[in-house]
Order: sequence, then structure tokens, then C-alpha cells
Amino acid sequence: AWLDTGTHASLLDAGNFVRTLTDRQGLQVGSPDEIAYAAGWIDRDGLAARAKLFGKTGYGAYLDRLVSDAEH
Repeated sequence: AWLDTGTHASLLDAGNFVRTLTDRQGLQVGSPDEIAYAAGWIDRDGLAARAKLFGKTGYGAYLDRLVSDAEH
């Protein structure tokens, strides 16, 4: 989705939209590791290694979920 951020109000709206995606739907916006995996630039093991690198952060947990989903 294109998010116009030319004004203070539209920047706030864009931030709220991204927050909604991450909080309610559990999605990340602009995750380079997810993009690399989807494009085939890294495999599941590479994604798992990236998840381990980020440890117990929210982003690391997100990557762990992607690895788990890839196993099924």
C-alpha cells in the first residue's frame, strides 16, 4: 500500500496503519529477512540463522514464526 506522508496528519495516519498491521495481524512491514526468504535469496536454514541472531526480540520471534510456518 502507498502511504502518503506529506503532512503531519498523513504521517501519523501512516504510522497508525503500520501499528495496526503489526499489533493486530502480526505482520511486519519492510522485513528484509522475510523479503529475502520469499525471493529465494536465503533458504529456511538461513532464515532460522537470522532469527537466532535477533534472539528474543519481537523481530526474532517474528522470524521464528516464519521458520515454523515454513516447516509445515
